[in-house]
Amino acid sequence: MLLYFKIADHFNIIDHPNERSSHSEVTIRGGGIIYLFAALIALVLHAEFWMPILGLFIIGIISFVDDRITLSGKVRIVFHLVAVTLLFLSLGIFQLLPFWASILLYILVIGVINAYNFMDGINGITGAYSIVVLSGLQYVNYQVINFIQPDLIWLPILASLVFLFFNFRKRAKCFAGDVGSVTIAFWIIFLVLKLIMVSENYAYVLFLAVYGVDTVLTIIHRLKLKHNIFDAHRLHFYQILANEQKWPHLLVSTVYAVLQLGIIVAVLYLPWDFLPVFLVTTIPLVLIYCLIKPRIVVVTEM
Repeated sequence: MLLYFKIADHFNIIDHPNERSSHSEVTIRGGGIIYLFAALIALVLHAEFWMPILGLFIIGIISFVDDRITLSGKVRIVFHLVAVTLLFLSLGIFQLLPFWASILLYILVIGVINAYNFMDGINGITGAYSIVVLSGLQYVNYQVINFIQPDLIWLPILASLVFLFFNFRKRAKCFAGDVGSVTIAFWIIFLVLKLIMVSENYAYVLFLAVYGVDTVLTIIHRLKLKHNIFDAHRLHFYQILANEQKWPHLLVSTVYAVLQLGIIVAVLYLPWDFLPVFLVTTIPLVLIYCLIKPRIVVVTEM
């Protein structure tokens, strides 16, 4: 990471605040490249996973390029489709699902990747949230069902810790950039899909519930306002808390991580089927969003 700082400083790889930003200082961008280095180590240790790792590199590198020179959505989606196709081939998705279900899964996976990217807007949130999710997956891997080599979870955890050392600060040393949020999202999706396939338990999708609820309800909110949902904005719940309500970034990031940790614990220990667990974990999040956000947005606009 320190080597990357020197390179980024030399080539002026920095983040300029814009209308979507929740910060005001110019900061080194692309610190999430640490996940590509972790993926390189994973490839050396476990070459049999070359296909999803290649997909990770494809989506990570195009995201790094997008951090430097803004690419069109058409260009990005092509690389995303190639990367996700490699992921699906490695997991045998096309043999398991009919054509129409595979198309829906493409939409879902690419949607989750972009949602993870949109949620990366304040100091600490991506790293803290990712560590919680990855730690939950590693717990399942050791204590519930062994679904993958532990290295493939330890490596992104270590990368997240390194990144957080420089990012979980009031004045961050670096931001993840698209290369960070998109790459770790792809890695986590690979692990979650692998776990669901091995365990045949769809409840593990709730390991991403907090981000999911915020993203889906924010899209609905913006559609009601007749906004273009693809334009930059600051209407996510976490953005309202950090920007308009002036909550410290690190507090908001911690709250999101702790909420997700609570849901992971519920998924692991509630002796229920998927639907009851889904309702018990997501309905409170929906109520918090729907009851609190309108009030604080109205107060801000007044």
